[in-house]
Amino acid sequence: MSRQSAKAARRSPKPARRNAKKSAKSPLESARAPAKKASKSARSPVAKSTRATPAPKAAAVSTPPKIIRTLSPPVQPVAPPDIPIRSHKYHVGEVVYYTSPTFGRTAATGSYTVVKLLPSEGDDYQYRIKSSGEAFERVAKESQLDKI
Repeated sequence: MSRQSAKAARRSPKPARRNAKKSAKSPLESARAPAKKASKSARSPVAKSTRATPAPKAAAVSTPPKIIRTLSPPVQPVAPPDIPIRSHKYHVGEVVYYTSPTFGRTAATGSYTVVKLLPSEGDDYQYRIKSSGEAFERVAKESQLDKI
């Protein structure tokens, strides 16, 4: 005997047993069964009927813009050639003449060596300068320095 026919042979008595069990219900249960079916059918699916179904989204939704991919990496824009890029006027190790401001010490005027280039303050670049006669360094603006 094949497996399928053996399964069919095993299944055939089960529904008969189930039907026998269902038909052997008490009279109270048999009276309840039609009432249950009637009460279920009398209910209306309130939640389903009151819900509004969302309208399908059509062509009204805009598609996201396409990303354009390039082979080369992005490059920083370069300043146009007509705008000159200014740099420091003096270089490290260069000897310059420092003129002290009028409100400061007058003894500070003299020749100094540029030790370090500093960033600009407004329109004027700054330098760290040192005199051979002093043990410390000063910060001077480019407008206070002259070439020797």
